[in-house]
Amino acid sequence: MSNRYIKIMIFTGLFSAVHFHLLLASSYKQEVDLCGKWRFEIGDNKAYADPDFDDSSWELIHVPNMWENEGYPGYDGYAWYRIRFYLPNSLKSKSLCLQLGFIDDIDETFMNGIHVGGEGEFPPSNETAYNMRRIYELNENVLQFGKENCIAVRVFDSQLGGGIVIGEVGIYSQHDMLKLKVDLSGEWKFRKGDSMNWAQPDWIDQKWETIKVPSYWEKQGHKYDGIAWYRKTITLSKSLSDSKLILMLGQIDNIDEVYVNGTLIGKTGIFPGENEVGITRGFRSAERAYFIPPNVIRFGKPNTIAVRVLDVHGAGGIYLGYVGFTTRKDYLKYTKNRK
Repeated sequence: MSNRYIKIMIFTGLFSAVHFHLLLASSYKQEVDLCGKWRFEIGDNKAYADPDFDDSSWELIHVPNMWENEGYPGYDGYAWYRIRFYLPNSLKSKSLCLQLGFIDDIDETFMNGIHVGGEGEFPPSNETAYNMRRIYELNENVLQFGKENCIAVRVFDSQLGGGIVIGEVGIYSQHDMLKLKVDLSGEWKFRKGDSMNWAQPDWIDQKWETIKVPSYWEKQGHKYDGIAWYRKTITLSKSLSDSKLILMLGQIDNIDEVYVNGTLIGKTGIFPGENEVGITRGFRSAERAYFIPPNVIRFGKPNTIAVRVLDVHGAGGIYLGYVGFTTRKDYLKYTKNRK
């Protein structure tokens, strides 16, 4: 049996899994169907991400499908996809995301020229992400409501089938929105390495680097596998003192320990050295939500959050999802809607 046939069989299985997952994921509603004809060009040019780039001479191919089935048999390497679509004003109040299904192997995706996501590592690292479903959150600042928008997707395929291969491609709204009392997305302090002293609130971190959360640390110049720490200090209003609070930290690749004011409030996975093996795999898609004991929070005073993260390989860090404080009441509504 050829390797190409084996890969097609794998994608056939993934295709069934995608539809099964979408049936379960009632929290998503398709608002704009992007399946169909996209502009396509082989090769690599960063100018292709520009929404004003003239792609009228490019070929039209069907998405989703392997580009080998669209007239490019045997091609391995870089290629770009582009599509323009209208986004109605009626969607402005909704939480939107771009779903691109599964891409073989690696992608970098732009909305109106702004980078909104990507999976895998381009050469020379060449870390495939062919089995990872692409869902990229879209903030209002990257969208043009009531106007034409442009999506550009840079793809690298190392062997066999390539491209935006399977899935229900489109713009989706998310119905299970979580209410955050305090949004902590944005700039955090960041340092590679490991010291348990960094969990303490009195540790001086002014000289640490600043990094954006949520986002892979590789996307911000840190080609690094190992342990790193995030820190952020925030003053919580006394008006929240009667609420039971939960700290949301989105999705983290791969494992984490979370401290508030020096107290461990939760962890996902096991760091090597804690037992003979260490459980480091299988947690990158798990949404982190940690209940905070009331005596840990200092209302009306500064509070320090410290997150210890281990990335085993590929991209790492706090990379996607809700980051901030919510109440137990709102969290229960959120999780109920997702069932």
